[in-house]
Amino acid sequence: MAGTEKSLKARAVDLLSRREYSRLELKRRLAPFADSEAEVDALLEQLAADHWQSDSRFAEAFANSRGQRYGSRRLAQEMRERGIDRDTIQTALAQQDDLATARAIWQRKFGRPPADQQERLKQMRFLASRGFGMDVIQRILRGASRDIDDE
Repeated sequence: MAGTEKSLKARAVDLLSRREYSRLELKRRLAPFADSEAEVDALLEQLAADHWQSDSRFAEAFANSRGQRYGSRRLAQEMRERGIDRDTIQTALAQQDDLATARAIWQRKFGRPPADQQERLKQMRFLASRGFGMDVIQRILRGASRDIDDE
């Protein structure tokens, strides 16, 4: 290694000082600079033992930062892609209120009940793409039409 090259640990600490990374993300980022996969794995073990890297901390931060824009299903999928295990995901998403989040997103985007079936399908697709389940979507749209009926 040349004298100006950063050590693998320095690269990892530099990355972690900016934001939380899952173990898998960090492994992917460090792999091109390592001599072997075992070297990266050993470093990741050390970082986890020293509490520099934590998948549960990453999952909490991820859920908090993206939880106002997306539903639990999408958040869980994105966390699985980043190598987070099922139990950690469930713990991180325990506080997620999909109904309130979906209602707020729907209100900002549409703000009024669908006028016809085509508009209803458009609103349903939008909420589904944001990671909300059909039960939540139907409650939002039923509630929206009820609000109009009450007026």
